[in-house]
Amino acid sequence: MRSRSLLATLIGVGGFLLYVGVIVALADHVLPLHWTVQVLYFLVAGIAWTWPARWLMVWAVRPG
Repeated sequence: MRSRSLLATLIGVGGFLLYVGVIVALADHVLPLHWTVQVLYFLVAGIAWTWPARWLMVWAVRPG
Protein backbone atom coordinates (compact mmCIF):
# COMPACT_ATOMS: atom_id res chain seq x y z
CA MET A 1 0.00 0.00 0.00
CA ARG A 2 2.89 2.37 0.66
CA SER A 3 4.22 2.07 -2.87
CA ARG A 4 0.78 2.86 -4.24
CA SER A 5 0.58 5.98 -2.07
CA LEU A 6 4.03 7.09 -3.15
CA LEU A 7 3.18 6.52 -6.80
CA ALA A 8 -0.12 8.41 -6.41
CA THR A 9 1.72 11.31 -4.77
CA LEU A 10 4.27 11.53 -7.57
CA ILE A 11 1.61 11.25 -10.29
CA GLY A 12 -0.60 13.75 -8.47
CA VAL A 13 2.08 16.40 -8.03
CA GLY A 14 3.39 15.96 -11.59
CA GLY A 15 -0.08 15.97 -13.06
CA PHE A 16 -1.10 19.03 -11.08
CA LEU A 17 1.96 20.97 -12.23
CA LEU A 18 1.22 20.00 -15.84
CA TYR A 19 -2.43 20.98 -15.37
CA VAL A 20 -1.51 24.39 -13.96
CA GLY A 21 0.87 24.99 -16.86
CA VAL A 22 -1.84 24.20 -19.42
CA ILE A 23 -4.44 26.31 -17.61
CA VAL A 24 -2.10 29.30 -17.41
CA ALA A 25 -1.17 28.97 -21.09
CA LEU A 26 -4.83 28.81 -22.10
CA ALA A 27 -5.65 31.76 -19.84
CA ASP A 28 -3.67 34.01 -22.16
CA HIS A 29 -6.36 33.39 -24.78
CA VAL A 30 -9.22 33.95 -22.34
CA LEU A 31 -8.04 37.24 -20.82
CA PRO A 32 -9.00 39.43 -23.83
CA LEU A 33 -12.55 38.03 -23.76
CA HIS A 34 -15.57 39.35 -21.87
CA TRP A 35 -15.37 39.16 -18.07
CA THR A 36 -18.17 36.58 -17.87
CA VAL A 37 -16.19 34.20 -20.08
CA GLN A 38 -13.17 34.76 -17.85
CA VAL A 39 -15.20 34.00 -14.71
CA LEU A 40 -16.57 30.79 -16.23
CA TYR A 41 -13.13 29.72 -17.44
CA PHE A 42 -11.45 30.23 -14.09
CA LEU A 43 -14.36 28.69 -12.21
CA VAL A 44 -14.24 25.52 -14.30
CA ALA A 45 -10.43 25.44 -14.33
CA GLY A 46 -10.31 25.89 -10.56
CA ILE A 47 -12.67 22.98 -9.92
CA ALA A 48 -11.86 20.54 -12.74
CA TRP A 49 -8.65 19.22 -11.17
CA THR A 50 -10.56 17.84 -8.17
CA TRP A 51 -12.11 14.91 -10.07
CA PRO A 52 -8.82 13.32 -11.18
CA ALA A 53 -7.31 14.08 -7.76
CA ARG A 54 -10.22 12.34 -6.03
CA TRP A 55 -9.88 9.30 -8.30
CA LEU A 56 -6.14 9.15 -7.58
CA MET A 57 -6.68 9.32 -3.82
CA VAL A 58 -9.31 6.57 -3.92
CA TRP A 59 -6.99 4.41 -6.02
CA ALA A 60 -4.08 5.02 -3.64
CA VAL A 61 -5.94 3.79 -0.55
CA ARG A 62 -7.79 0.92 -2.21
CA PRO A 63 -6.59 -2.45 -0.92
CA GLY A 64 -4.69 -4.78 -3.11
